[in-house]
Amino acid sequence: MRKNTIDIITLGCSKNLVDSERLIRQLELNGYTVTHDSENPQGEIVVVNTCGFIADAQEESVNMILELCQAKEEGRIRQVYVMGCLSQRFMKELGHEIPQVDKFYGKFNWTELVADLGKVYQKDRQYERRLTTPKHYAYLKISEGCDRHCAYCAIPIITGKHQSRPMEDIIAEVEHLVGEGVKEFQIIAQELTYYGIDLYGKQRIAELVERIADVKGVKWVRLHYAYPMNFPWELVDVMRRKKNVCKYLDIALQHVSTKVLTNMQRHVTKEETYALIERLRNELPGIHIRTTLMVGFPGEGEAEFEELKEFVRWAKFDRMGAFAYSEEEGTPAQKKFNDEVPDEVKQKRLSELMELQQEISASVQAEKVGQVMKVIIDRKEGEYYVGRTEFDSPEVDPEVLIPIADGQLRRGSFYNVEIIDSDDFDLYGCVKR
Repeated sequence: MRKNTIDIITLGCSKNLVDSERLIRQLELNGYTVTHDSENPQGEIVVVNTCGFIADAQEESVNMILELCQAKEEGRIRQVYVMGCLSQRFMKELGHEIPQVDKFYGKFNWTELVADLGKVYQKDRQYERRLTTPKHYAYLKISEGCDRHCAYCAIPIITGKHQSRPMEDIIAEVEHLVGEGVKEFQIIAQELTYYGIDLYGKQRIAELVERIADVKGVKWVRLHYAYPMNFPWELVDVMRRKKNVCKYLDIALQHVSTKVLTNMQRHVTKEETYALIERLRNELPGIHIRTTLMVGFPGEGEAEFEELKEFVRWAKFDRMGAFAYSEEEGTPAQKKFNDEVPDEVKQKRLSELMELQQEISASVQAEKVGQVMKVIIDRKEGEYYVGRTEFDSPEVDPEVLIPIADGQLRRGSFYNVEIIDSDDFDLYGCVKR
């Protein structure tokens, strides 16, 4: 093991990643060498930032903790610490079941780790981060928690009520990151459109996005995790006026059947969902909508699933993910409903839905052949430079592949690329010189 070295392993979503990046910076300020997501941790200390959202994520987190505890027993690691959503939710149970862990922290008290290591947490630099992403883009977390209380979701149990960050703090962080070379910001929150209600008494997401877009050096702003009820239409006006706000919106719809949506406690109907998508596309032509859907929630019979497929055919989502419902302890759904849809039916429906989306995605991508699109380069991989358009978020969306033979390109730079081919998800292009 390498002395004075700490490995941090991040599991789960980009919101967790931001917390890890802040912790890394605090540890570096205190003289540690920190590595992130190493396949072979060699530091004397390892910190696992866990996910507790659904059963598969919980299992992945527990397996990682057990693996590291084994390494500790074999003398390859001196200390193991655990933080994040899983330990926030099940701290007492984990402490009892895995006593080899030196200490468990929750979602918000991980700052105590610095003091427990005998170091000083520098609060005046709390929003500084050491980016683990390519230096030209960053995730920007604008709030914690959620007040929506969807029946299937454990997030409010884990993170508590919605807490918006003060707007001035966010803008200061953007200015700092731009100074570090960041050009592209993925705006993230558990629920983006709720921003400001707790601090200012009203939705202020549109004002915040406009102010971020006005910071000199910000080239792209992309919006994640909006909510369909009480959608703030002034946000679309900002997207229309500000050229550096991408025509991209990630809005998790979950389902379309009014029956299922009611069971989910989503407070929106089928008719309102159709109207929302139609209005978004009418008011902002060219917008790319990303959504997430769920199959197998209690109340979803064959008729409701057919409603969902018909909706997907009609909406032709530019980007779509889906997952099967899993019952989560302590949620309203777990208390109120029986998990009545058999697992094999859930998986069959999930496969059907994703096969349908694959066809739609292929059609959406094929329509771009012949267009010249602005592309940012993320990396070099094999025989290609790999980049993204404004319609593609890192990690989750399609990419643009440009042959290395096309000439030397710089990571983090923008190029005009002519799209010459496509497959089900990705695009292929050449630089327009």
